[in-house]
Amino acid sequence: MEFSELIRTGQAQAELLRGPEMPPLRGTLCVTGHHLLLSPGPQATPDLWLLLLRSVDSIEKRVAGDAGTITLRCKDLRVLQLDIEGVEATLDIARSIEALSSLESVITSFPFFYRPKGLRLGEAWHFHPPERYYKRIARETRAWRLSEANEDFSLCPSYPRAVIVPRAVDDDALARSARFRQGGRFPVLSYYHAPSGTVLLRSSQPLTGPQKRRCAEDEELLRAVLAEARPGARGFIVDTRSAQAAKQARMTGGGTEAKAAYPGWKRLHRPLERGRPLQESFVRLMEACGDPEQSMDRWLSRLDGCRWLSHVKEALSTACLAAQGMEWEGACILVHGAEGTDSTLLVTSLGQLILDPLSRTMAGFQELIEREWIQACFCAGPIHLSLQR
Repeated sequence: MEFSELIRTGQAQAELLRGPEMPPLRGTLCVTGHHLLLSPGPQATPDLWLLLLRSVDSIEKRVAGDAGTITLRCKDLRVLQLDIEGVEATLDIARSIEALSSLESVITSFPFFYRPKGLRLGEAWHFHPPERYYKRIARETRAWRLSEANEDFSLCPSYPRAVIVPRAVDDDALARSARFRQGGRFPVLSYYHAPSGTVLLRSSQPLTGPQKRRCAEDEELLRAVLAEARPGARGFIVDTRSAQAAKQARMTGGGTEAKAAYPGWKRLHRPLERGRPLQESFVRLMEACGDPEQSMDRWLSRLDGCRWLSHVKEALSTACLAAQGMEWEGACILVHGAEGTDSTLLVTSLGQLILDPLSRTMAGFQELIEREWIQACFCAGPIHLSLQR
């Protein structure tokens, strides 16, 4: 795609209002294929990189006389106001930002166009490969192995090529377990907690359906998890759906693990909001944060009404439940909802931040994000194969 086709006006004179405590900054506003920047001029400060256009959540434009104003509300809660000379320039820049900030294909995003000098794509794909994390685990226990059963992404298109699984379970069993889980997301290790010898796993829902189907290999996998932990170990399945939602999922082919089929595992329902209600809550939070005229009472009322802090509390409480189960009770934890992505990864990531000091360092946090969110969810099979082609 030629981004120049979407840029109606590449630059205009503008004044940036960044907040009540910062003076306005005047200069030349420039629109590129991925960024918005302001150049104050050679005698002033260096060019100011305002934002990556994909960070724009909503755009408001107003015109009056021979000038206009564009207000950008960003996904990181920033609000930028740009006063632009010329009505036509204002409208053209607003349309350009709208087009460039809403491109559907991830292949058009900045990381796929940015090429640092001397760095080849193959060198940059995995800064933290699964093999590196497995080596750390292998120094603590021999109960787990690195499987390449998903080498061609045929078992699960959203898992990486290599996953960490119980040593006692072979690749054929993994393949059958994958067919029994939605999207092929069979139970794999997220985190090994060395002090207690317990593990944090993630997966998607089992496809039990109305007929209450079973999968011997899936049951074998979770038995092996407890057997490798320690004699008499128990586990908790933290389902991020309500009991009613899980029951309804069974009628459409999904479901939950049957208690009789998974001895030693106890299911806990900790419903977390996701999808549109969560997005709407965040939008209301942004609207409340972007109103400078409201009183403190009005601000607190809007903050409570958007329920964003309630969603944060529920996510933290669920992650604390998982962490306490591993640390205090010596239990293994499997987390899943329906697809085993958004809310599941939120809980496993927060649980690791609570339990693992390394994850609270900058390098460890980067590794956590790549391992839990990029490699094992949003940027695995299809995109990796397209890059190879």
